Amino acid sequence: MNLPYKFLSYLFAASIYLFCLPTWAQNQRTATWQINGFKKLDTANPILIPDIKQQFLCPIQGKAVAWENKNVLNPTALIKNGKVHLLYRAQDSLGTSRIGLAISEDGIHFKKMPQPILFPEQDAFKKYEWPGGIEDPRIVQTEDGNYLITYTSYDGKTARLCFATSTDLIHWKKMGPMLQDSKYIDLWSKSGAIVVKQEGTMMVATKIDGYYWMYFGDTDLFMAQSKDLIHWNVLEDAENKQKISVLQPRKGYFDSRLVEPGPYALIQKSGILLIYNSSNAANFNDLTFPKFTYSAAQALFHVDRPYQLIQRSNTPFIWPNKVYEQIGEVNEVCFVEGLVPFHSLWFLYYGTADSKIAVATSPQK
Repeated sequence: MNLPYKFLSYLFAASIYLFCLPTWAQNQRTATWQINGFKKLDTANPILIPDIKQQFLCPIQGKAVAWENKNVLNPTALIKNGKVHLLYRAQDSLGTSRIGLAISEDGIHFKKMPQPILFPEQDAFKKYEWPGGIEDPRIVQTEDGNYLITYTSYDGKTARLCFATSTDLIHWKKMGPMLQDSKYIDLWSKSGAIVVKQEGTMMVATKIDGYYWMYFGDTDLFMAQSKDLIHWNVLEDAENKQKISVLQPRKGYFDSRLVEPGPYALIQKSGILLIYNSSNAANFNDLTFPKFTYSAAQALFHVDRPYQLIQRSNTPFIWPNKVYEQIGEVNEVCFVEGLVPFHSLWFLYYGTADSKIAVATSPQK
């Protein structure tokens, strides 16, 4: 009587183990390919706030404006000369955005430059940038040691993904819209995250199969490729000639409303790691978070086929749970755009409630 009973017990236990093994293995893989363990620096956050004393002679208005007296938000970052350089979006009282620069020796305490480094002016690009301005920068280095920044220009009606180049982070050459094809140039486009490899503390744009690659979009995520970092072509389906969606919102999840790239996309052994921002829909959403909550998660793409999704987070790794993240110009927002390796840590910089800037850190593997 006892032998069959024990045998059946062992068989039942083994079946439970085998049933759970795929889930366990999936969780182990998730733990290895993501950057885990981010902690918000509560004693220092927010690390950047608006400053009404920052004055700038606007070349379009012809008068001095307090160029960051309303909000500072959505920064990108890089390491130069052993210091963290934070390029951040700043808004004046009219809502026009410009890009400022702040520098830090410890990644936490920053000194702002008094003038913006990238802004609308009386040039060929004013028609794209005024009155909304220049928003949400993402920076990478080029193989020749220069810098490339992608940003959103906003004319008050249409957002366009644009870019500029620089040799020193101070003086920038605007290159205009990245999607120059007549099919796309007047369509809404945002948020360009270029694929990079890490070289020490530098994040360098690098080719895969003869092309540079970029994720973009703020609904689904799409892709573009370039041979020279200047001329970009949107990836399209050969049959219907529509742009290919490589990451989509998911009903019932925290990213049920939209997905949008975070910083650069980083080549790792496991694949291409893309930290992405997301928004929770008004319904058919994740009930853990209020509707329209912005949080960030991670996705892994094939290293040789950047359009092929391998894995994806089922929960965000950062979300609003501090007052300065929950209440502001737009409530319930953590929006990630800056990531640098610094002092054996990952420093993650993000906008909070579209009003201020904060930082979280994680140990480097």
